[in-house]
Amino acid sequence: MTRRRLRPLPVRASLAAALIATTAFGVPQLAAQVFPGHDTSAPVNYAADRIELQDKQNRVVLSGSVDVRQGDLRLQAARTVVNFTDAGSLQIQRITASGGVVVARGNERATGDVAVYDFNKKIITMSGNATLKRGNGDTLRGGRFVIDLKSGVSSASGGRVSGTFTVPKQN
Repeated sequence: MTRRRLRPLPVRASLAAALIATTAFGVPQLAAQVFPGHDTSAPVNYAADRIELQDKQNRVVLSGSVDVRQGDLRLQAARTVVNFTDAGSLQIQRITASGGVVVARGNERATGDVAVYDFNKKIITMSGNATLKRGNGDTLRGGRFVIDLKSGVSSASGGRVSGTFTVPKQN
């Protein structure tokens, strides 16, 4: 998958440029900025109805109204599996969330059936009925989103990609 870097243009302009560039070549993929400036080194807090620590597998299973927060990024799901390493202190490697997954920050909200947050690569991958909505009304739908938290650039792929752009009102 080819990833395109976008200049920091206004969101609508960067989305439109990416849409034109990718559809011109017949590639069903869209690149856009999502969750820019997220602090991936912030502590991770969680709450759930149930927790199960599986020491031998180096994982924690959270279930029932799971709410995970890192800085101003929030992940909600029915169930998550948190994989970690234990070399003197616990280090989160990956969170796999399933069941009505919502990842939100500010006025941006991504939803899907499954999400994987890879802490080493600083990437969130959402799949299954993936949708991104912005507070201004812009919407993007695809089978799969990859959100790069380092660059703020994301891509949508997996079948037909569709969406809605809002247009500024003229006086």
